[in-house]
Amino acid sequence: MTLGDQPPPPAAFTRAAESLRLSEVRPEIELEDLPAPQRLAPYSAAIGASVYRDDDELAVGRLILLYDPDGQRGWEGPFRLVAYVRADMEPEITSDPLLGPVAWSWLTEALEAHQADYSAAGGTVTRAVSEGFGNKADDPVTTELELRASWSPAQEDLSGHVAAWCDLMCLAAGIPPLPPDVAALPRRRDEPESDRTK
Repeated sequence: MTLGDQPPPPAAFTRAAESLRLSEVRPEIELEDLPAPQRLAPYSAAIGASVYRDDDELAVGRLILLYDPDGQRGWEGPFRLVAYVRADMEPEITSDPLLGPVAWSWLTEALEAHQADYSAAGGTVTRAVSEGFGNKADDPVTTELELRASWSPAQEDLSGHVAAWCDLMCLAAGIPPLPPDVAALPRRRDEPESDRTK
């Protein structure tokens, strides 16, 4: 190793980061690698996703993996996952006082359904209303749901956690999760990006 070279990341982090990239996702979801935040932990990785119906983007999200071999306060282990989901919603849904608890249950139930063991979960559910004024007065009023959460996975294989996060995004977008005995079809490599499954 020469001066200025970074040592390779720990094997545990490398294995966990590789498990973020699911080989099969629902046809409504597009995953991509994202730059990871550098100051939250010694090692990090991130992926992003969008949920589409036809050509309409219904929800977007980020999932960040943090790894600190020494752990951090509140983590209960060396790994931490940080999730963000934003989805457009109808105004009558965002005004429902039960939306917060229901949206949080989408996450916890998806984690349980995918047998993604975790601890120390916490987060927030936010409803946002955007209304235009001035030269934007004719823009339609939009309402959104934002869910921010973090939890400590109990294992290095994070594929179940990624699948649960994808289910969460689909639920926020109004698309029900696949039954447990139905597998998602892998996207064909030669499929053009514009030919999303309807």
